[in-house]
Amino acid sequence: MRIVVLDGYTLNPGDLSWDGLEAIGEVKTHDRTDFTDEAIVEAADGAEVVLTNKTPLSASVIGRLSSLRYIGVLATGFNVVDLEAAKLRGIPVTNIPTYGTDSVAQMTFAHLLNHCHHVAEHSSDVRRGGWARSPDFCYWLEAQTELAGRTLGIVGFGRIGRRVGEIANAFGMRVIAHDLHRGGEPDWVGFAWREIDELLEISDVVTLHCPLTPENTGMMNAQRIARMKPSAFLLNMSRGPLVVDADLAEALREGVIAGAGIDVLEQEPPAADNPLYAAPNVTITPHIAWATKEARSRLLSAAVANVRAFIDGNPRNVVNGVA
Repeated sequence: MRIVVLDGYTLNPGDLSWDGLEAIGEVKTHDRTDFTDEAIVEAADGAEVVLTNKTPLSASVIGRLSSLRYIGVLATGFNVVDLEAAKLRGIPVTNIPTYGTDSVAQMTFAHLLNHCHHVAEHSSDVRRGGWARSPDFCYWLEAQTELAGRTLGIVGFGRIGRRVGEIANAFGMRVIAHDLHRGGEPDWVGFAWREIDELLEISDVVTLHCPLTPENTGMMNAQRIARMKPSAFLLNMSRGPLVVDADLAEALREGVIAGAGIDVLEQEPPAADNPLYAAPNVTITPHIAWATKEARSRLLSAAVANVRAFIDGNPRNVVNGVA
């Protein structure tokens, strides 16, 4: 069986092993593939199994890969694949739903706690001599914020959203949540389901943990952001297009909200003139919430297990309904 990985570098820059896949068949790994139909078809030509993280597999590309029998997405989100085109060919498309829960939740609080304490800013000032020049034994450049007693609004209450809620509850925060598909209700004191506009209005911190769909693309636009408290903080560790970058930048410049922490942007890699670069009170990390070695190792192991399950005739984690 011929297996092609279209963009393996971000998953495995050299600190993991492809041995699990190589035990299944002949493996060709590309560090990255240009996002053109011709380049993708050339890279995947003759493959029965194609694995992709962010390289798009359009209907046109899928139609030209005559040997293709299986598509594995090396991520939780699967919007890079034309699911209907794959379904019409009888090709199952799978994803990796659970590998990054703890890592993404951890990064969510890395951004939030940095906002509360401005750790990087204070460390830099100390290194510049600020503490040595201080007439007092301590000083702060920005107000210090305690999370206990504040309200965290979680949009998207799946595995990651619930893990974030557990951590927030441990910090003494009140947790409220919005999700189109409500599961079991946690027994945290003060927990409540809320419609999204009400959640935005009453939360001190809003954090996004939902998949990207046509319906929620651009959901955090100027009108929605304006519903938030002027003292509130917006977090996005999910998908960049959930937030309109220009609208968030304008809201930060105008003081509509107090700040933001984001790991994702509308376009990735972003344009050199992205308006958020010049916006105040925003921390931006380069889509790395998923990228701890532990999470990447789980992802790769799950991808191998998905391929093996397909070969055994029992595909798992299928997202396009092809059994």
